[in-house]
Amino acid sequence: MAFWRSRQQMGAAALIMGVSIFLSRFMGLIRDKLISYLFGATRESDVYFAAFVIPDFINYLLAGAYFSITLIPLLAAAFERDREDGWRFFSTVLTWIALVISLVTAVAMLFAPQLARLAAPGLPPEALERLAYFLRIVLPAQVCFLLGSCFTAILYLQKQFFVPALVPLVYNFFIIAGGILMRSRGMEGFCWGVLAGAFAGNLFLPWLAARRTGGMKLRPALVHPGMKPFLRMALPLMIGQSIVVLDEQLVRIFGSLAGIGAISWLNYARRIMLVPVGVVAQAAGVASYPFLAELHAKDELPRFCATLNTALQNTMTLLVPLTAWMMIVAEPTIRLIFQQGHFTAQDTVHTARLLQIMLAVVFCWGYQQILGRAFYATRDTLTPALLGTLTTLVSIPVFYFLTESLGATGVAVASAAGIFLYSAVLSWSWRRRFGSATFTGLLPGLLKLAALSLAAAVPAFILGRLDIFRSLEHPYLSAFCLIGASGLCFGAVFLGLAGRLIPALVQPYLKHAGPLARLLLR
Repeated sequence: MAFWRSRQQMGAAALIMGVSIFLSRFMGLIRDKLISYLFGATRESDVYFAAFVIPDFINYLLAGAYFSITLIPLLAAAFERDREDGWRFFSTVLTWIALVISLVTAVAMLFAPQLARLAAPGLPPEALERLAYFLRIVLPAQVCFLLGSCFTAILYLQKQFFVPALVPLVYNFFIIAGGILMRSRGMEGFCWGVLAGAFAGNLFLPWLAARRTGGMKLRPALVHPGMKPFLRMALPLMIGQSIVVLDEQLVRIFGSLAGIGAISWLNYARRIMLVPVGVVAQAAGVASYPFLAELHAKDELPRFCATLNTALQNTMTLLVPLTAWMMIVAEPTIRLIFQQGHFTAQDTVHTARLLQIMLAVVFCWGYQQILGRAFYATRDTLTPALLGTLTTLVSIPVFYFLTESLGATGVAVASAAGIFLYSAVLSWSWRRRFGSATFTGLLPGLLKLAALSLAAAVPAFILGRLDIFRSLEHPYLSAFCLIGASGLCFGAVFLGLAGRLIPALVQPYLKHAGPLARLLLR
């Protein structure tokens, strides 16, 4: 059977998406390594990263990141009733999306100079002029992103995850290729790579796969009864802007007020922070969502809550110790990945400090990834959007105050505080509506994981401070050895303690990890 027609179960889907996201993050690191090598943390790199503020905001404003989530339950119901009518509904949604995003993109390109000043108010006039030029290159990619999300929804609905897993890999490949081939023109080549990657990876590949699944019938239309429930679900996501989706934009906007290089430091740190979020939480969220939506549609609330509880617990079990160790090796990680070319040792120090702050709330990033999708599975997009908007409004003055007083460090602290607050209010809302069954055992498990991670972190931290690593002449070899040694030390201590003190939490992972892991469980 062709790979685009293969259907996967929840476990296989999570594995596929996890591998995809890991490879995508790895390619993203290669991309950022290339940027840091060629341009470091300079005005040119600041301008490039700031060029995504407006395009990403447009994407979020039109709920582009959530089209798959919004469409899946509605399309499932439509296809269940009448397959022909389901395609008519899909065609209507696709037509409206194409019209709206094309119009918005054209207007944004026309007013690019004015939008550049909003995106990075701290940049000087000559940098704003270049930012406007970059904006006009990157903005059309949003058309590809939003239309591609519709075709991806078809693939997710049919539980086909291979092609969606390829999308970010193709996208990153074109960005890297554009940056290399046009490196003599500064960051402009990366911008053209974004546009080419969006078309090839995000639009053409999902369209081709959806077409080959069989039965896809597209006929432009403007009217369909299914548009009303679709708008009821999508409008809250369009109007309400969550701190989660706007965090990156707030970091860049306020980073422009923190001096030259601050946007780049924050961006590099955020890229590393999102690796465990993507590999663990995003993969689990994407894979579990169709199954949660199906359980809710069948009105099986106990199984729904049990599935959600398992997803949350498994995500925390991986994220808490992983990020504790990553905080220990933040400096050698940044040194190994980025410190070369125009990226200096001083840049490494600044970026590592910001990374440690961001890593402290990675468990919140993972938590809200899962719980937010649970709301969407119940067809409730209003609650997350409303709570996210309120959190954002509270966070903006915090960003401003901390940026003014602490610079780039203040931006990172404000970002972390916003994500923690959003996770807390999201949990409060879910508990009020569905009760506490979903959260059974989560807090005690989290506290135990934190305690064992701290116990494992102490010897790993001490090991990293030994002179044996500092005496190595090559900084990259020193960083690599330090990361490897501390990782082995942390892993051995944590798994040894966890296998005896919290076997129920780590058993789902250790029982598949070979004889040594089974020995730890005993």
